[in-house]
Amino acid sequence: MNHKLKAFERLLNIMDELREKCPWDKKQTLESLRHLTIEETYELADAITAGDMAELKGEIGDLMLHMVFYSKIASETGDFDISDVLNAICDKLVYRHPHIYGDVEVQDEEEVKANWERLKLKEGRKSVLEGVPKSLPAVVKATRIQDKVKGIGFEWENKTQVWDKVEEEIAELKVEVEAGNKEKMEEEFGDVLFSMINYARWIGVNPEDALAKTNRKFINRFQWMEIETKKDGKELSEMNLADMDIYWEKSKSHNK
Repeated sequence: MNHKLKAFERLLNIMDELREKCPWDKKQTLESLRHLTIEETYELADAITAGDMAELKGEIGDLMLHMVFYSKIASETGDFDISDVLNAICDKLVYRHPHIYGDVEVQDEEEVKANWERLKLKEGRKSVLEGVPKSLPAVVKATRIQDKVKGIGFEWENKTQVWDKVEEEIAELKVEVEAGNKEKMEEEFGDVLFSMINYARWIGVNPEDALAKTNRKFINRFQWMEIETKKDGKELSEMNLADMDIYWEKSKSHNK
């Protein structure tokens, strides 16, 4: 444990020095760091998706630096410092885990999550959905919304009901497509996506991860096609769909 504390203390000391002496670090504000933190978070997500542990270690460090940086800036304005941040999260974790630090008994992780949401409401939140960030990407946001309402019991009874809802929404989309109603098409398409994300949750699939993997698979296959057609002296842009499909089918075998 001592070596961990020393490593964290070293980061805090370096942050102090950079804030005092480095022209770039001295200029930074909470606002100027915000977009960089978002970028670093996506880089962390990429490392996790790729399963690259060496890269992951570096990205965790980058985000850790940002958290220390925000705390340093706040300490300069007298709002809070890193110890306040750490004590606050420790207090929150203890409070929201009464099954560990109190006398509450739980049967499984679902009860833990349900208790977590109920405790949040006791803390003064008016809605279980208040904690869902407005700027989350839509797929992630839909997943979080569904997780949140599930925590207080707003949930289907089984996955058959959820799939029935998917089929119902697809049928409604088809009606609007045939009617040519653009506004309604968008609404119904959103309903289809929301219901599919809900079904993914029921079958234990993370929809964001699933789509990310499909995106990578498509990129790999398409880029293989581009390379192979050039080797054969062809240009994809000059080929018809039937000829492209031959290469596409070959790419499936090559990129399995």
